[in-house]
Amino acid sequence: MREIDSIRIDPTIKKLLSYATSEEKVDAEYKKYTCLPNRKLYSAQVNGEIVSCIGVEFHNSKEVVIKHISVLPKERGSGIGSSMIRFICKEYNLNSISAETDKDAVMFYSNFGFHVTSLGEKYPGVERFLCVFEVK
Repeated sequence: MREIDSIRIDPTIKKLLSYATSEEKVDAEYKKYTCLPNRKLYSAQVNGEIVSCIGVEFHNSKEVVIKHISVLPKERGSGIGSSMIRFICKEYNLNSISAETDKDAVMFYSNFGFHVTSLGEKYPGVERFLCVFEVK
């Protein structure tokens, strides 16, 4: 895992972030990682190629919210997403890590061990979920 702090966005990171947020918001979200002290963005590589990223926001020294997590389609299902979460938990010695997500990602978080709660229909026709993992 490597922290990303370059002002210029790598095309692969831009693509990965576009999976986790709308394309119109990618540049603004990326800028938050380079400008805000409570935001960190990391990437993981396979054979020298960036294949995933995880972006987190610190609420305090022991609680983090996953703002973005994404793995290139060809690498999904290989454990990279889970390893990124484990890295963040260990690197920062967290008590808890949480994420808000949609129906498509609920199984990923649930399989990792997150407690999943429906937040209902936050946007018209879109159910959102709060996923919380208490680090042991």
